[in-house]
Amino acid sequence: MENTTVEKKFKTPIIIVSVVIPLAVVLLFSIRLKDFGINVEPLSFLPPIYAAINGITALLLILGVLAIKKGNRALHHKFMTSAIACSLAFLLMYVAYHMTAEPTIFGGEGIIKYVYFFLLITHIILSVTIIPLVLFTYVRALSGEFDRHKKLARITFPLWLYVAVTGVIVYLMIAPYYV
Repeated sequence: MENTTVEKKFKTPIIIVSVVIPLAVVLLFSIRLKDFGINVEPLSFLPPIYAAINGITALLLILGVLAIKKGNRALHHKFMTSAIACSLAFLLMYVAYHMTAEPTIFGGEGIIKYVYFFLLITHIILSVTIIPLVLFTYVRALSGEFDRHKKLARITFPLWLYVAVTGVIVYLMIAPYYV
């Protein structure tokens, strides 16, 4: 199978996943299990865990770039696959938490409030944007299209790193306001 055919084969599923995930998160974010008579204690232990996973994702991304710069393609692949797995684990925990807990309101005032909302909004927008970028970058590597992979990875890496790092920062900023 020709390499460009591999990417074409995955194009539709990647687009579907890239649309379905954000829509599902928005939908599930607005659903509380208690509204359906399911009495579950809020999973209040999850936010520091999924924030830590964002931090681990950032570290894996950096280690992955360092590995490929040293020519270690196998180690790079392991780091990047692990970063994808961490992002998926984050997503599952994030949704689970928000389905069991009431929203937390940021209580900061003044300039810090604007900084928080800037980081939060850019984090959310880029977390949606990054989904197809990560998936297409990964498929290009798996299909051996390393020149095209590298070209897209130069865009994907800094955006994904920003999402991972701002996830941690946003958590640290809102953590004092958790009930």
